[in-house]
Amino acid sequence: MSPTHEVLVEKAVLGWKEFELELLRDASDSVVIICTVENLDPMGIHTGDSITVAPAMTLSDTAYQRMRDEAILAMRSLGNFSGGCNIQFAMHPETEDLIVVEINPRVSRSSALASKATGYPIAKIAAKLAIGYRLDELSNQITKTTSAFFEPTLDYVIVKMPRWNFEKFAGADHRLGLQMKSVGEVMAIGRNFLEALQKACQSLENNRMGLGADKKEWIRTSDILERLEQVSDDRIFRLKDALRLGVPEKTVQKLTQIDPWFIRQIKRLVKMEERLLRFNVAEDIPADFFLELKQVGYSDAQIAWVLRIKEEEVTRQRRKLNIRRTYKMVDTCAAEFEAKTPYFYSTFDTENESIPSNGKKVVVLGSGPNRIGQGIEFDYCCVHGLLAIKEAGYEAIMINCNPETVSTDFNIADKLYFEPVFWEHLEEILELEKPEGIIVQLGGQTALKLAQTLHEKGYRILGTDFTSMDMAEDRGAFSDLLKALEIPYPNYGVALDTDEAIKVAHEVGYPVLVRPSYVLGGQNMRIVINDDELERHVLHLFKSMPDNRVLIDHFLERAKEAEIDAICDGEDVHIMGIMEHIEPAGIHSGDSSSVLPPYMLREEKLQEIIAITKKLAFALHVRGLINVQYAMKNDIVYVLEVNPRASRTVPFVGKATGLPLAKIAAKVMVGMKLKNLGVLDFDFRKVKHMSMKESVFPFNKFPKVKMFLGPEMRSTGEVMGISQSFGAAVAKAQLAAGNPLPKEGTIFVSVNNNDKTAETVGIMKDYTNLGFRIIATEGTTKFLNENGIAATAVFKVNEGRPNIVDAIKNGEVQMVINTPLGEESRYDEYSIGWAAIQQRIAFITTLSAAATAVKGIERIKQGKMSVRSIQEYHNA
Repeated sequence: MSPTHEVLVEKAVLGWKEFELELLRDASDSVVIICTVENLDPMGIHTGDSITVAPAMTLSDTAYQRMRDEAILAMRSLGNFSGGCNIQFAMHPETEDLIVVEINPRVSRSSALASKATGYPIAKIAAKLAIGYRLDELSNQITKTTSAFFEPTLDYVIVKMPRWNFEKFAGADHRLGLQMKSVGEVMAIGRNFLEALQKACQSLENNRMGLGADKKEWIRTSDILERLEQVSDDRIFRLKDALRLGVPEKTVQKLTQIDPWFIRQIKRLVKMEERLLRFNVAEDIPADFFLELKQVGYSDAQIAWVLRIKEEEVTRQRRKLNIRRTYKMVDTCAAEFEAKTPYFYSTFDTENESIPSNGKKVVVLGSGPNRIGQGIEFDYCCVHGLLAIKEAGYEAIMINCNPETVSTDFNIADKLYFEPVFWEHLEEILELEKPEGIIVQLGGQTALKLAQTLHEKGYRILGTDFTSMDMAEDRGAFSDLLKALEIPYPNYGVALDTDEAIKVAHEVGYPVLVRPSYVLGGQNMRIVINDDELERHVLHLFKSMPDNRVLIDHFLERAKEAEIDAICDGEDVHIMGIMEHIEPAGIHSGDSSSVLPPYMLREEKLQEIIAITKKLAFALHVRGLINVQYAMKNDIVYVLEVNPRASRTVPFVGKATGLPLAKIAAKVMVGMKLKNLGVLDFDFRKVKHMSMKESVFPFNKFPKVKMFLGPEMRSTGEVMGISQSFGAAVAKAQLAAGNPLPKEGTIFVSVNNNDKTAETVGIMKDYTNLGFRIIATEGTTKFLNENGIAATAVFKVNEGRPNIVDAIKNGEVQMVINTPLGEESRYDEYSIGWAAIQQRIAFITTLSAAATAVKGIERIKQGKMSVRSIQEYHNA
């Protein structure tokens, strides 16, 4: 799989301790070390999947000095370059022998973390060094009075924890190793390691209230010990469980190779919980012990769980004792110099450094850790929202915990709280700042989940109110609204148990789409075709989400899909853009390719979609963004889903049209009118270029996972191709996504019986006209030959050798078109798909995508495509 056909053989240092240093060097050969990061997990786990801590907790002074000297020597030995550098070291836990594991003479994944951890803008300074500035010529961005030629000093502790999405990939190996598998991360700041660790756990968006003590502990010692040895995504929680059940610290250390200091720290939490169990009610907890619990990061919910009482009782008593969060400034120099940048974290101390202003303020809730269904698209919206709020004359306050995001740069908002987007933390910030309102529309599901609590507590939600957002999520209430507005929608029903689900499915008719309510990214959505499949999936849903209801919709097979993004101010609706999906209904919109402006939808259908969108925006009292997803079948336009909030397509539409849509929407949320913002005359249909969004999938990380797409989102990113022609946009998007389309060669085709249609014949004829040779499975070969398409049969995986997988591995196939149906076909598709991924050839699983690829290949064969800046496209 190596693109350079080289293999490195190195000494294994599994179990050694791992450290990272972030350095900067200028043209005069001055070097500063910005941050020293320690991996809690030992060597053998990719640093992107490791829990990391800054500053280093267990590094001796002598080892640190040697590490510094070797890092500087290594950086200087790379030649005469200026900028950032990341160096990873392995250190023997007993002898302190050092080995350089990796050196990256550039900013790296860890550079963003180090920047947020120290308040030192590494990438910004590195860019200036690269063009010739010296460190002593640049200013410290935090103090504004000292130079950038200094090494930050931390009087706090940073903990980074990765975020995984294994639940999206059935059959995936949860074990962690040398290949990175996480899809996001969180960072927490505390006055001590335990406070930062527990805040990180509260930030993960996986229903944890901290490190354990939150209803999710394991109780079988054998299972826990196995999990400690076989490293998985939940090992830090199992480590706590092991100590709680009395497993000796030495045994835990032997199984995990984690430094004993970290294990002793977590054991301290176990001891504190044992002490807490002596009390019956919150009022019994001594004030000094209560404060100690909060100082090591315990949430009120954890304390309540240990005592088996309500969280409200703990909160009430804590406030009675006047134990409240104070806020400290991240200042890079341990308060030696006065900091000018309002970048804060919470702790429990006597002095509060965050002094609220008397101006009008708006709080924007961030999107938390990146994960499938919620990525940097929402951070884009938050950043533009913050800029708009400042332009509108308000003080913009950001609350978020993701070190990878621009919204957590200290110079984006007027005030940044690097805190978990977790109610207990949020409430105390709101009580301190007393904002005019809170924006929840821009931060995805993280922010939306807090809307109900904000509404119930009497805080003002800017933009669309909670009642309207809740109606859009409540399938029953929303369908009643659609019925009243005479808007078509698929038949549906709501079930609270399995028997009721089967009854509903019979009423609406198979196939049905089954899903829980209040989810993002299509979590646990399935298309089922009979009672047996329905029963299995519904039982799974109630097991994983016992308090949820199951929604059952009639599935519109082979329907055409489109979606629209718009802004409503209560008086006018601005249509930002309509995206036509390439894939048919049944594939999550986040995994679908889409094109803007639409290239096949008729004008009357566009007008119908626009009219329905405006009707819904006014009926739901939208103030700000609205996204509506549509399906078209038998010439009827159905509404599938409405989201009165920012959607993940807002950045794509904004870049395709050239309008700062999130900024416009944020200004509408704070009361401005569209007619005064100069956008009502804009018509997306008059855009002179084509833009295509293509999804990027992580299947190469999960060799045992089937690659077929469905209603549950699985992509981890997206790219955009832009050109004046549709074919060029397609070709650019596929190239950017890592699926370059071939100009010539052989295409393997296998279509299910439902796809043996005239449409398929037409698509294959297009490929043969372009000069491609067709090979296919026996059934597909017979179908194509009978319809005048020359095709040669090849064995399936289970039919003999040489088979299609052999042909792919031998470089005899340049593209795969495979539309499976049924479990046996799924097995073939997995084998074929995995071989295609290994060989880096295009892998297509729908006929519509195959037809679109034809347009891209036609353009590629015409010769070199033009390259223009996005500004040139928008100014054309």
